[in-house]
Amino acid sequence: MKICQTKFVGKEWKELSKDENFLNQKAQLVLAFGERKLLESNNPYPALQKEYPAAEIIINSTSGEIYADSVHDDSIIVTAIEFEKTTVKTIKIDITAHTESFSAGETIAQNLIADDLAAILVISDGGKVNGSKLIEALNIATNHEIPISGGLAGDAGRFEKTLVGLNEQPTEGRIVGVGLYSKDLKVGHGTMGGWDVFGPEREVTESEYNVLYKIGDKAALDLYKEYLGKYAKELPGAALLFPLSMRVKPDSEPIVRTILTIDEDKKSMTFAGELPEGAMVRFMKANFDHLVDASSTAAQTSIKHLDKAPELALLISCVGRKLVLGQRTEEEVEAAREVFGKETVITGFYSYGEISPLRPNAQCELHNQTMTITTLSEN
Repeated sequence: MKICQTKFVGKEWKELSKDENFLNQKAQLVLAFGERKLLESNNPYPALQKEYPAAEIIINSTSGEIYADSVHDDSIIVTAIEFEKTTVKTIKIDITAHTESFSAGETIAQNLIADDLAAILVISDGGKVNGSKLIEALNIATNHEIPISGGLAGDAGRFEKTLVGLNEQPTEGRIVGVGLYSKDLKVGHGTMGGWDVFGPEREVTESEYNVLYKIGDKAALDLYKEYLGKYAKELPGAALLFPLSMRVKPDSEPIVRTILTIDEDKKSMTFAGELPEGAMVRFMKANFDHLVDASSTAAQTSIKHLDKAPELALLISCVGRKLVLGQRTEEEVEAAREVFGKETVITGFYSYGEISPLRPNAQCELHNQTMTITTLSEN
């Protein structure tokens, strides 16, 4: 595997790193992560297509771009990959409403499944897609046997619209699936949140998709305010500091859900992911050191079954973590870099949802408020 990274900022392209003997015309996959308004005003696709004529080119908007051990805003970070022993196949799906997400996942899987499929990477619209249903369909269609990872596109902290494109200018409502085919590709995963839970676990008694109305016998927002205490006056902004931990079934691993908005009239809360009725939830709170430590743990988990440092690490973290960590945001990327060492190429972005197994050999889930890491190496 050979990799070249470039950056677009200030209306100029700049080469960041390039492996020896990397040939632009042989690159099979290009990942371009960029700020939404910058993508709209400076369509990067023609330039990328000219540079990498044989590559499948994926472009998506972000809430921050990750390169090496740093976090960037208002830039486009491009990672071009020339595989030695891996082939690439892609598919794109357009949807207009979140109700189409399950069928989109089925279609992606049907088009990518093959005997030598080693992994699936999903880059999805972050506003119109029900990521939970998308991943559920992919898990079922692949019989939970293929590692799946990726993320939902972001839009800084604006939550206006997100963009995804495959071999074209990115647009709203698009989902891209990437199949990686090889017997020699080693794929690792790590996911960790680092949030502290508090209070008893309670049942979701009334919800609709990602809107939570009742927990137990109380209106969701009223109960939430009780637990926030003095922070309740700072809603909805304070909600980023207090996400929910959710278990869909009694034997499920807990996953995190971020609160996007609240409705004072309906006493409801809207989340960046599905909260089905019958699920069990607990309140969580931020611990800055634990958030940074979680990134290190995710990195360690992602290389647990590798016998050498990974060649490429894809880091996808939540916009909520970035907003909470503030000036300490780069610390979680630096923590991952310390685990991998200097030889591993790092790219990634801040998202509206992270797609990854909780641990190696587990089924894929949609996460919020986590650092998720996918590592790739060819034997």
